[in-house]
This record gives sequence, structure tokens and C-alpha cells, in this order.
Amino acid sequence: MANGEWHTAETITFSGLGDGQEHIAVSFAPRAAVPLVRLHSECLTGDVFGSGRCDCGPQLAESLQLAAESGGILLYLRQEGRGIGLYNKLDAYRIQDELGLDTFAANRELNFSDDSRDYRAAAQMLHTLAATRIRLRTNNPDKARQLIAHGIKIEEVIPTGIFKTERNHGYLRAKVEQSGHTIALVGESI
Repeated sequence: MANGEWHTAETITFSGLGDGQEHIAVSFAPRAAVPLVRLHSECLTGDVFGSGRCDCGPQLAESLQLAAESGGILLYLRQEGRGIGLYNKLDAYRIQDELGLDTFAANRELNFSDDSRDYRAAAQMLHTLAATRIRLRTNNPDKARQLIAHGIKIEEVIPTGIFKTERNHGYLRAKVEQSGHTIALVGESI
């Protein structure tokens, strides 16, 4: 955890989820009555290798720290590359570099939608955990819409931190302009 702090968490596995994937929940005790929840889609390049192309690794670290401090839950979802998978995501990176496309246009170039993620399994996980009233930590309005459609009551949406780097400013801008992420674009600094 951040600053050398360690917290004990329970890692929960699930079977029989609607998408057939292996997702996990990391739950911190004592759990809050209305827990802070982060849905984090797997990002091997950002979470593990520290890629500067995205903001995933810093968002994961921040989310784990805040969940630990508040008795929250992190759902780690196997949805690499907005649901297109690791190999296709790496192909999308290549296309971005070769053709100068943003992340969404590169997905379309590979005949994928802008975002293939389905949060039904996340809602199923929250129902199983008896966490049907939550505070959601996200900049992605689609996460909230999908959870609400699957019976999760969102008491509050709390934006994630903004982790700008020289390499990811175009990625962040594309998230705002093409999928409505609530990332504050201060002047032209992103």
C-alpha cells in the first residue's frame, strides 16, 4: 500500500458469473455500511508494468489505499483493453503508434466497439457481497449507468484522481471527448 502502510484484506472469488470470467473482489474490514467501491478493469501494461500510456496503475494504487482506509471494496475485473483482451490491446497500441489514432479509433480500426465492457458481473458480485448501496469511485459514467440498471443503488459518485503524464494526455482527452469521462480538462493541459 501507499507510504509503506499495509492493510489486511479479504480476497473473494466468484463462480457462475454471467460472463464466465474469473473476477475477484478485495474487501477491507470493517466494511462500511455504504462502502466505497471501485470497479477496476485489468490492465497488465499499466497495473503491472507501469505503462505511461494510461492512468490505470496509479488509479489502482489510489483505489486500494482509499478502500483500505474506508472499509471499501475493489472489484478487479478481467476486462483487459476495454474488453478486447491483451493481444488485441497490444495490436491497438501498435495501430495508435503507426496511424496516430486515439485508443477508441484504434479499437474501431480492429473492428471492436469503443468499449466492450459489460458490468453485469460486477453487479452480481456486489449483490453476492450484500453491497447493493455503494459510493462509486469512477470517472466513467457508463459504470454507474450499468450498475444502476442491474439493481445497485449508487449513493454518491466520487471521481478518481487524475494521473496525467506526458505520455497519457491524449488518452485522457479521448476518454473525456469520446466516452464522457468526468476528468476535469483544465485549460489545455491535458
